[in-house]
Amino acid sequence: MEEATYLAKFGSTVYIVHRRDEFRASRIMAERALANEKIEVKWNSGIDEVLGSNTEGVTGVKIRSTTEEGKTEELECAGYFCAIGHTPNTDFLNGQLETNDKGYVKWTVGGRTNTSVEGVFAAGDVADDNYRQAITAAGTGCMAALDAERWLAANGIE
Repeated sequence: MEEATYLAKFGSTVYIVHRRDEFRASRIMAERALANEKIEVKWNSGIDEVLGSNTEGVTGVKIRSTTEEGKTEELECAGYFCAIGHTPNTDFLNGQLETNDKGYVKWTVGGRTNTSVEGVFAAGDVADDNYRQAITAAGTGCMAALDAERWLAANGIE
């Protein structure tokens, strides 16, 4: 909700594509977003594809209904911002990596992106339960790439 409200200051329309039919955000933040005339909510939907090209940039998104099988819609837009909320999407790991009590992947080496499994590195919102911001996700993504590159080199893998 915070991100959409902020982005509405700069764009003519901000779409919130939301998987369910209600928000889990705080009531005040949800009300603020819903009251903003520049924000339009696409309920019970998920992003299937970001549309565009290297020359045009982002031109739209294709969304799919989470309640009506096969129903899709294309939204024209000039940008795409993905915010996952404050619950990390780590269930797919099925306990293969150590997580904290909130479900965030634990880093096992201070100042590094190493996880409990050697050769596996975590970055961004699934490992950052403090800042959860795009800029820190980008930064830790770079850190994880460098950590992975160094690990591969140290293990003789090209």
